[in-house]
Amino acid sequence: MPTEGIKKDEWALVLDFLSHGHSSMDRSQPVAHVMGEQFFSLLEVIIREDVTLRPEDRVYIGDKKRERVKYIKGRIDMKDLTAAARDHLQDVVEGVVRKNSQRFLDFFNKSGQITTRLHQLELLPGVGRKHLWAIISERKNKPFESFKDLKARVPLLPDPEKMIVKRILEEIEGVDKYRLFVPKMEKQQRPRFGRTMRR
Repeated sequence: MPTEGIKKDEWALVLDFLSHGHSSMDRSQPVAHVMGEQFFSLLEVIIREDVTLRPEDRVYIGDKKRERVKYIKGRIDMKDLTAAARDHLQDVVEGVVRKNSQRFLDFFNKSGQITTRLHQLELLPGVGRKHLWAIISERKNKPFESFKDLKARVPLLPDPEKMIVKRILEEIEGVDKYRLFVPKMEKQQRPRFGRTMRR
């Protein structure tokens, strides 16, 4: 779970690639909308001229030498994504959750109180008070070993992976002041562009 401070993704997954950029750019150059693999940050990045990318491609965006990304133009909001990027967003988030299932299972095993009246687990879509106390009771007996184990031991609990994915998408969109998986960060630069995209 994210803590206070600046969080920077080392790797990102491509949501959309525009080989000639978009209409508001000063000059035509390859650009991609990507999502950070760990902190789910949405970024607009400039791609090297000889590189072609596809949705879900993994690209390095850290501080060391970048093979395919020329530079990071800035953070963007969900509403700034291209239509194609928005279409791919849920699939890409699902892939991250599936690939890192232990990280998100740990949330069910270790999450705690936000306030005296609100538990982190209650921020997950579909988790009510009965589910909350059932999860806490069961994990005291034995930590959950898999999402399948979690569902088997907590009656009528919605699909844990789907709950996590839905919560991440909500946090990316910024619909709740509380954050479990997506740190709240200031945008360094806000790209501005119109609806028309050139490919």
